[in-house]
This record gives sequence, structure tokens and C-alpha cells, in this order.
Amino acid sequence: MADLLIVGGTILPMDPDRRIIEDGAIAIEDGRILAVGPSSEILKDHDAPRRIDGTGKAIIPGLVDVHAHAGHALIKTMFMHDGDAWEALCGEVYTTGSTPEFWKAEASLAALERIRFGVTCGVSLLGGGDTIMRTDDPVYGDAHMEGVRALGGRTVMAVGPTRAPHPRTYADGGKSPRKVDFQTQLSTCLDLLGRWHGQDEGRLNIALLYPVLRDEHEDTMSANDYDAACTQARRLAEEARAAQVVFTQDGHQGGSIRRAEKLGLLGPNALLSHAINLHDDEIDICAQTGTRIAHNPSAVASINGYCPAIELMDKGVTVALGSDATAPDRSADMFRHMQQAMHYHRRHYRNPGILPPGRTLEMATIEGARALGMDRTIGSLEPGKDADIVLVDLMRPHLYPPNMTAHRLVCFANGNDVDTVLVRGDVVLEGGKAKKASEEAILREAALESERMIERTGSAAGLEVPENFWNAQRYGSRA
Repeated sequence: MADLLIVGGTILPMDPDRRIIEDGAIAIEDGRILAVGPSSEILKDHDAPRRIDGTGKAIIPGLVDVHAHAGHALIKTMFMHDGDAWEALCGEVYTTGSTPEFWKAEASLAALERIRFGVTCGVSLLGGGDTIMRTDDPVYGDAHMEGVRALGGRTVMAVGPTRAPHPRTYADGGKSPRKVDFQTQLSTCLDLLGRWHGQDEGRLNIALLYPVLRDEHEDTMSANDYDAACTQARRLAEEARAAQVVFTQDGHQGGSIRRAEKLGLLGPNALLSHAINLHDDEIDICAQTGTRIAHNPSAVASINGYCPAIELMDKGVTVALGSDATAPDRSADMFRHMQQAMHYHRRHYRNPGILPPGRTLEMATIEGARALGMDRTIGSLEPGKDADIVLVDLMRPHLYPPNMTAHRLVCFANGNDVDTVLVRGDVVLEGGKAKKASEEAILREAALESERMIERTGSAAGLEVPENFWNAQRYGSRA
């Protein structure tokens, strides 16, 4: 006998046959999927003490966000008119202006947002910018993982040292500043890897990272510092391969993938974010090495340059979708990012037929799981896989009339339409409400820690409405 049955609704299992099952059912036992198919067939062979009514809902695999930043959820409203000031605040908060309480509150808020939007698995770099990571002490990574754990979702926390030169100054909430060298940061990362990876039945995982090395770094860094950075990048990639975990980098652009290949950083466990303005040979390099790409169509990087996701996929490269976190102007809503991806590439090609809805849904489900090396466990609804399942309420005005379910889901749904979420068979959201933690308490702690951070860093000016807020021509230094 199964533990749980989901009965009714339209199932998009994202299996190899890409079936769309009207009036479907899913049988679940011990956190895994036993069977998926038409209700008439599944109910002949399976019964369970509990049933979830899927009538009027689309049932899909849990969505996967392959690139985001921890920390951003509590500073997404700061200095939105001034990109340089916002980057500077990130640097300060993520090195000297944050405490473990900040990281736990932020992780809980971000995890709550993900769960409510049907994102059952997400990557979170423990910091922001392309280099600033909170890896001076394991206590900050521990706080992040505990914050995510409370909500019941999956996470891949990406940790790594800052880019050379070292040491770098860190402090706990502005107190007791200290110089932190590369070896200390590396030790922190390996400690977190050893204690957290694979915990909670595979829900909690670690990836390793090293900041991208681009032409600008070789041009501006001293020869010794650049050589040190190359050596350190190789070390992190080697550690990731040895531990069989993802090695990720944030901020690739034309020329940097060539550089990464020469350093020996690429391969099937490598996940490169943004990947804008790539040269043709770099697309081939990704295909030849099995390197995966995190495409973030809503990110500032995708405004500053073009990610050739279509060309990459045409070459057989795994390309998955990322939110790039919630700052400066985004959310964890992967429906929003799917829709943005379709418009982004259609505008580029001046062709409304580019990137069909089904292919886009793949990028947020099975391709996301494949990018993380987790496609044998999650990403589709198939027997033997973990029961990471999302039920989307289709009985809403913007999702009617009731036909063409797959099209409606991708083109018109948003995260607030998510009704029920299961992670490894465990119901973590029901009726749009988190089941594992108090939403009110999470919001209260997030507000408190944000206020404390603003006070510690003296950054209240970042909340002022700028004079050019209503200017149609230009808003801030990011334009």
C-alpha cells in the first residue's frame, strides 16, 4: 500500500515521453514515486491512507532554481537607484556587517519564498557580487543551512573563497575585525562540505566555487596575485571533483570560458552562470566538456549582454534557469523567469516561435536537475524518483478557460498560484501556507535582522526614494 495518493488534475511528469496526463494520479511510498498515470489505472493497483485532491490543478515536478545568492533577500530594497552603492553594500554586509542571525533569518525568508512559489530545489551562493562569500567561519554557512532546513525544501549552498589577493578583512557584525587568508576560507568550505552535504535524506547539499577569472583580472592584478588566483581556482575545482559535487562560478562572459578551460575547471560537474557574449568556440567548449550553464534571463547581466542559450542547447549543452536571487528587482518566482526567458530570446531573434513553452518548462525542471547532477533523483515525476511535486491551482481568472493546460501553466501562471508542494513526499506547503514553520515568525525575524543590518552599516540612505524615480529616460547607474 502506498503512503499517499495524489488524484485528479493534469499531470506533466516531464518524463522522457513528455506525456500530458489528464485526470492523472501519483502513488507515493516512503518519499518516492511508486507510479504515475491515469487515475483509472493507478487506483486499480494502489490505495493509501491519505489522498490529495488534484482536481482543477496542474501537477508538475518541483521547480529548480540553479543560480541565486544568499543574503540578497534582506538587502533587495537597498540602493536600487545606484548599482555601485548596492554592490558596495553587498561587500560590506557579506564580510563585516552580518551575523549568523542575519544569515539564518535571510535563509528562512528566501526558503519560504521558494516553497511558496513551488521551487523545491535551489542553489544559493553564500554571498554576492562575483567574489564576496561569507566563508571566514563555518558558523555563517551553518546558520544558512539551519534556516533552509526549517522549511523542508532542498538547497545547494555554494561556498568558496574570495578571489585573490588575500587576506581579506572580515568581522562579526562589525566587531572584532580580522584578516582571513585563503587557507582559512578553504578550510571553512571543506568543513561545511564534510558536515552538510547529503544531509536530511539528500535535501541539504554543498557546491564549491571560485570567482570567475576574466581578462580584466589578468590585466589589473599583479602577476603573483593572478598566478595565486589560478592556483586557487584549480584547487577548488579539484576538491569539487574529488567530492563529486558541483563546481560553480558566477559571472562568465566572452573570453572567460576559454580561460576556465585552460585552467582545467570545466567538465560535467561545472555550472557556469550568466555566460553572456560568448564566442563561438566557447559554445563548442561547453559542449565538448559537458559543462552546464545557468541562464538568468531576468538578471542585470542579461541586459548588459546576451546569453546564447538557444545556440548552447542546439549544441547539446544543458542549460537551466536561475533567478539570480531577489535583488535588485526580481523574485524567486520561476514562472516569472520562464516567461522572461521566452520573451528575452524571442526579442533577440525577432521570432515569437523561439523557445516554446514546453522547452522552457524543461529548463526549470528536468534540465535544472541535470545541471546539478540530480536528475536521477528529482526533476521529473517517474517511478523511483523522490516525490518532489507541485500542484498549481488552475481555477483562477488569469488561467481560464480550462484548456491547453501546459500552455496556460508556462505562459500565464505565477508563483502565487501554487497550492501544494511536496518534497520527498513530505507536504511542506498546503493551501498556499507553509507547514513546517511559522510564516509570521519568519517575516518578523527578517524585518528585525534587516533593521539591525542597516543600523550596523549606517546604510539608511539606501532606502531613500531617488529624485529620478519617476524619470522615464533613466533610473540609476545600472541603466
